[in-house]
Amino acid sequence: MATRNLPGLLKTLNSFRYPPRARAFNSLVSEHTTKWMQDMSKKSPMELINEVPPIKVEGRIVACEGDSNPALGHPIEFICLDLEAPAVCKYCGLRYVQDHHHH
Repeated sequence: MATRNLPGLLKTLNSFRYPPRARAFNSLVSEHTTKWMQDMSKKSPMELINEVPPIKVEGRIVACEGDSNPALGHPIEFICLDLEAPAVCKYCGLRYVQDHHHH
């Protein structure tokens, strides 16, 4: 008996999980994203961030916030710069290297 009611129960639960307005919004976002991805004249965010040269830092540890304005940034990520290769922030993709200048 419980298995006969399962499709109706799932339909009821889905209407609570995804109200019609949320479904419409998700559809709108999906259409916008698809349209944006098809426009090859614009660079992707990763292409844009890769154009930024690695940022030279004097210490071994850098604190990346993504932007000087906290409203536009991301959670602070402390990045160790012990390796020779540039270290990449997992949130924004900015690259950092240790500045090994000698006096």
